[in-house]
Amino acid sequence: MPSPIKRTFLFISFIGILTGLLTGSFLGLVYDLPEINHLKLFKPSSVTTVFSSDNQIITRFYLEKRFPVSIDKIPKSLIDALITTEDRSFFDHSGVNLKAVLRAIVQDIKVGSFKQGASTLTQQLAKTLFLSPEKSIIRKIREAILAVQIERRYTKNEILELYLNLVYLGSGAYGVEAAAKTYFDRSVTDLTLGQAALLAGLPKAPSVYSPLNNPLLAKKRRAIILKQMRLANIISLQAQTLANQEPVSIKPRTTTQSSAPFFVAFLKNNLKLHPGLTSGFSNGLNIYTTLDLKFQTIAQTCVNNQIERLKRRMKKNGVKNPIPEAALVAIDIRTGGILSMVGGTDFNKNQFNRAVQARRQPGSAFKPFVYATALGKGYSQAQTLLDAPLRYAQEQGKTWEVKNFSRNYSGEMTLRKALALSKNTPVVRLLEQIGPKAVIDFAQKAGISSPLHPYLSLALGTAEVSLLELTSAYVPFANKGIQVTPSSIVRITDADGGIVFQNSINRQSIMSRQDAAIMVDMLKAVILEGTGKRAGHIKKDIAGKTGTTDHYKDAYFIGISPQIALGVWVGNDDATTLGRYETGARAALPIWSAYMEAFLKDKPVQYFDIPDGTKMIYIHPGTGKILSQSDSMAVRALIKTKEKP
Repeated sequence: MPSPIKRTFLFISFIGILTGLLTGSFLGLVYDLPEINHLKLFKPSSVTTVFSSDNQIITRFYLEKRFPVSIDKIPKSLIDALITTEDRSFFDHSGVNLKAVLRAIVQDIKVGSFKQGASTLTQQLAKTLFLSPEKSIIRKIREAILAVQIERRYTKNEILELYLNLVYLGSGAYGVEAAAKTYFDRSVTDLTLGQAALLAGLPKAPSVYSPLNNPLLAKKRRAIILKQMRLANIISLQAQTLANQEPVSIKPRTTTQSSAPFFVAFLKNNLKLHPGLTSGFSNGLNIYTTLDLKFQTIAQTCVNNQIERLKRRMKKNGVKNPIPEAALVAIDIRTGGILSMVGGTDFNKNQFNRAVQARRQPGSAFKPFVYATALGKGYSQAQTLLDAPLRYAQEQGKTWEVKNFSRNYSGEMTLRKALALSKNTPVVRLLEQIGPKAVIDFAQKAGISSPLHPYLSLALGTAEVSLLELTSAYVPFANKGIQVTPSSIVRITDADGGIVFQNSINRQSIMSRQDAAIMVDMLKAVILEGTGKRAGHIKKDIAGKTGTTDHYKDAYFIGISPQIALGVWVGNDDATTLGRYETGARAALPIWSAYMEAFLKDKPVQYFDIPDGTKMIYIHPGTGKILSQSDSMAVRALIKTKEKP
């Protein structure tokens, strides 16, 4: 038999080994537990709100639909209902309810599985913040350790506030404010007792007790919560009765769509271009955009109305199931802000944004860049070009024949008339004189970012571009020769109102003020004397250019006022014909005119710039010869004071 000394030694050794094992086990449990000292600084994922230029909500972005609120905004009835249901000893325990734990262990032993959790609100918070949802003894112990640490460092109200903003309450709603909006279309501050009790019953099984999914179960669950509150003397019998009589949900399940879905998709892509904003959808940001919600609605209406008229014409021409599409972009001349964007007729059916993603030939809508380049090289709009058949020899014995859309030719005519009537042969001759490279350089400075190739066919708009870049490239004409980069964001603020991002307007002078004014005067001739006469009923200062591609595949009208640049495209997605005579003037201009007329209707009259160094004269549109104002053939034309037509 071992001696007393040996027995003492063995006992001490056993205690040491046991202590070591227990210490090791404890250290193993606490190893890699998250740091909670900075829990106050923790910001849960929240909703980012997108505003229009007049501060109306366009849409919301979120990874988790959550609107954080402070504890003082949460009604006492909701807090009482939650504590009564989930953790009655919340204000008394130190993170773990030992009695509840013992009861849960006994129950688990009886059923032979891990069923009863016995988690306090603090433990639930610890699990939500730091741990996985798996059910295991190890995870429960780690959860309890974290809960005790949280309780030691933070007040009960701080713990409650974080829990109430984090908890998932079904139907995509995270936190009590989001749940109140989802189920009752109101703020959590305005909840009734019945509504508060219903929300308090959701954490146990959010999907099961959601009033949108299972109104009967939600009503039964609410009744249980109210009964518990009554038994705890928190509410009166009368209050319990009245709360039970309330409707379970006052907001029907609806799917809300942004009023500007193509713009919103464009905005999301733009956010990805800014470092630090890629996680913005979950940071509770406020994004203030350039979009004008009133005119966005008008834009979509104008597009839809014209497309319906076009469909009827196409059916008459034998097309069985016509599905023409359209796009529209309106840009603020001064700031470059995108005021309206329509990427198609129905975002739900097709999310392809034809205003941004589509690359189509602009046809004659590209011609102004050729004429603008020529003005920069000293040409006058009163100079003449030859409108006559034109052929170019190509490789392998082929010939490129330049034809006018009208198939007739008028001989010598001014640059002004050639643009107004959208003649092809004069503009190709002009491009040959000044060189394709010069035009490409100008167009790129104006805002065309798509590839442009140095061929004479460039003058006829054969290079594919997007509607957005084409429209923005017209801005310098109306903006005194200054190009402004298009933008969709004005500023972004964080949840506390701090500036996260402030857009800086990117301006660049690309042509003289005089040349810009003369270019506007030439584009006004398109409406006064040429292919854009259908817009002549708008009695404001406007200018623009039609565009039609071969076989009527694409129809454009790109135009300006002193306030905006507005571009419209109409066509089929598969690049098939719209039908005979569906030109830019017929298919696209009606949309442009309807929007522009609505935009200018209640605005003070503004006029395009006529700068020093220019003068208005009267000329013959064909020969460019100076005429008297009283001559019936005379048209007004702006020229530089040093020019001699």
